[in-house]
Amino acid sequence: MRIVIAEDSVLLRAGLTRLLADAGDEVVAAVGDAELLLDAVERHGPDLAIVDVRMPPTFTDEGIRAALRLRADHPGTAVLVLSQYVEERYATDLLAGNTSGVGYLLKDRVADVGDFVEACRRVADGGTALDPEVVSQLLARARTTDPLAGLTPREREVLGLMAEGRSNSAIAAAMVVGEGAVEKHVSNLFTKLDLPRDEADHRRVLAVLRWMEAQR
Repeated sequence: MRIVIAEDSVLLRAGLTRLLADAGDEVVAAVGDAELLLDAVERHGPDLAIVDVRMPPTFTDEGIRAALRLRADHPGTAVLVLSQYVEERYATDLLAGNTSGVGYLLKDRVADVGDFVEACRRVADGGTALDPEVVSQLLARARTTDPLAGLTPREREVLGLMAEGRSNSAIAAAMVVGEGAVEKHVSNLFTKLDLPRDEADHRRVLAVLRWMEAQR
């Protein structure tokens, strides 16, 4: 297995390189920031990238954003995020759509070298490795997240009027805006509620159902 490691801690980077080499794997690059990670993956085409979440220069989310880019641009490279934190929003994005070849482990909870190496190989082979704490927090977030949280106040107002059964022209009259503005708001809220155009479904009905769910 060919691996790229992205970890800003020199000691941890060296430690990961050593233990993976001892396990018979090849670390083709070990780098300290997200840009170098992207360059290394482009150059080496590894089986697996092990990525820290918080990296230079701001030590906020550079690593996890780079991991998302890798998932999109290099689907042949599996990604294992190794972090001290559960970044819920990014973890959700990382797992969205396709969970094959992806992992998210917490550094402080990796207690066994053998288990870690096995998790790396499972992810590289197209499997999944998720720390139970990551799963727990994501499930809790899913239970508490407002499905309308991404809507602007105007979009919420439009959706509320839609829930009353009003047409676009009636909504425009109620809001004292042009019908074109209402159509734009409706299109935006369909997108934000993940309601793609589908002749088999009535998006206005589905959007109203989301509204009713959020009012419970």
